[in-house]
Amino acid sequence: MNYALIMCGGSGSRFWPKSRKAYPKQFLNPLGPHTMIQSTFSRISNLIPVENIYVVTNNNYVDIIRQQLPELAEENIILEPMQKETATCIGYSAVKLLKKDPEAIMIVLPSDHHIEDEKEFIRTLQQALLIAENNKALITIGVKPTRPETAYGYIQVGKKIDGQWPIDTHKVKRFTEKPNKEKAIEFVEDGRYLWNSGIFIWKGSYLLKQYKKHLPDMYDSMKKIRDGLGTDEEDSIIEEEYKKIEGISIDYGILEKSKDVYVIKCNFKWDDIGNWTAMERYMEKDEWGNQVRGRFVHMDSRDCIICGEKRLIAAIGVNDLIVVDTDDVLLLCRRERDQDIKELLNKLSDHVEFKEYV
Repeated sequence: MNYALIMCGGSGSRFWPKSRKAYPKQFLNPLGPHTMIQSTFSRISNLIPVENIYVVTNNNYVDIIRQQLPELAEENIILEPMQKETATCIGYSAVKLLKKDPEAIMIVLPSDHHIEDEKEFIRTLQQALLIAENNKALITIGVKPTRPETAYGYIQVGKKIDGQWPIDTHKVKRFTEKPNKEKAIEFVEDGRYLWNSGIFIWKGSYLLKQYKKHLPDMYDSMKKIRDGLGTDEEDSIIEEEYKKIEGISIDYGILEKSKDVYVIKCNFKWDDIGNWTAMERYMEKDEWGNQVRGRFVHMDSRDCIICGEKRLIAAIGVNDLIVVDTDDVLLLCRRERDQDIKELLNKLSDHVEFKEYV
């Protein structure tokens, strides 16, 4: 059977101060009435039955998930005892699904992405499921870049695979991590590079074979966890094995090493909305180029992103700023420096008096 796994453990640090460790981006609604995880759940439920949708998270977010996704069964919440990167949470979830269904095919989804044209999204995943069912393949969804984005990873496409697939599907030639501006421009002009959406499709059993080959220590831990599922020692075994695991992303640990990775060139609109400047793509501009949510008055201020809650924000003669006002934090940031918000949080966490903000 087919299953969906929604990963819901990230802190959304580049969307601070709206996104906090205790209430991260996936539980916010920056683009409409529904939160990002609610939109993700609703979108995938058009393809996968609700009883086959799982969310992998940690204890910090269980109550929020129950509140925002009341239709999600309690047993469909997979809890990690600690965060050890995506290879760990996906491997652990695969083991649990395979315990239930040895033929499980998994769609792995981030909880906080924005997708438009949901019919095309479903059509793309249907093709991916067919490929995964009939091939030894790890499949990812690639997005044609519309700008030289430095916040995304890229995929260089290789040879087109055989078969009458309606959506172009290629072998992956290589993965490239977030580039600098010059390299991103080069990728866009080259035409053979796609954004890495972080959406994956594969047979759970074939994925674990890749763990055995490329991450043998993690595979051994997953075997012990599998053997402990359903026993009185289940929780203690999971925690013990998690402590041993060296965290690594699925991209570094598996996808960049495997020879059986395919990418489908999607035709739907996808956006990570991973930082404040991403919001400019969804906010109207006034005659000064300012994009505003909240109460704002200004004189001679241009090209600012303003996001407020209760207080009036006033500006005189400022340009190219991001201003985010919350109950307890006011962020002022040059637009071109928004990628540094994560670094700022790392510095704040070194000071005890700021720890509740992170």
